Amino acid sequence: MKIDINAVRESVSTFFEDNFKKISADTLEWLSILVIHCATIPTLLAIMTGLSDRTPSIDVVLFAWGGLVLLFARAILLKNSLNIITNGLGFIAQAVIMAFILFK
Repeated sequence: MKIDINAVRESVSTFFEDNFKKISADTLEWLSILVIHCATIPTLLAIMTGLSDRTPSIDVVLFAWGGLVLLFARAILLKNSLNIITNGLGFIAQAVIMAFILFK
């Protein structure tokens, strides 16, 4: 079986021209969810381990969680299972960490 390098190059080029914007937008959306979830994790872990007694300011937490709830609602409306799972696991992880702090 002979492989035509020019045909492969052309098909790869066409794929990226057609799909790169959508792939990049979806990846950036998913990464934004991860970054927002990680915004409060270091502070919560420092409180849990006793390295700090200062909680993050309530407005930062409310805005971060508000944005995550909106992204979660968007993912549900678009039936985007990756973002639903990612956001759901992030909510669960943060709730567990907060429960450990509260019931310590």
